[in-house]
Amino acid sequence: MDDSERAQWTLTPFERVGPLRFGMSLEAVATEMEAAAFVGKEAPMSRSGALVGQTCFHPKGKLSPLHAVTAYTRQTGELAAVAVDALRGPQVTIDGMRLIGQVPSQLEDRFCEYTQARGPEFRISVGGEPNIGRTGLMVRAQRARDILLTRVFFTGHFDDWAYTVHDSVPAPEWDTR
Repeated sequence: MDDSERAQWTLTPFERVGPLRFGMSLEAVATEMEAAAFVGKEAPMSRSGALVGQTCFHPKGKLSPLHAVTAYTRQTGELAAVAVDALRGPQVTIDGMRLIGQVPSQLEDRFCEYTQARGPEFRISVGGEPNIGRTGLMVRAQRARDILLTRVFFTGHFDDWAYTVHDSVPAPEWDTR
């Protein structure tokens, strides 16, 4: 999907991704997503650490069963994490840097420049995924036909339920290729 066709969201680390604020209720998530022209459906999920629920959203009017945004909730019902699909999700930016649907190696280079200019620490996870620990995001590679593009996992503050951003990624995300 071309960026001009995508919803345009911004990231405020540990606070919000577009209209979704970490800590909001699932009902509030559904309301915000509907206002942003997305419809959702809860999907079954085995408990994955502190995350117990997932709701998958796709753009209104699209017949595709594939989702664009996945919202993960804790047992308390609060939004804890969000994943944005490389092909169908909104474009999310941080300080003007586009994160979704990018060539992974090129985004990794931009991450290095970003961290050198701003100071947050750049890391590579045990699985080889780049992340900036102080922003609560991890870049995952998602197959897009014959190439790989970036699918990004965002989390709110996880200090009370995970050690690192990598540790906060639920099992269904690791299964998404």
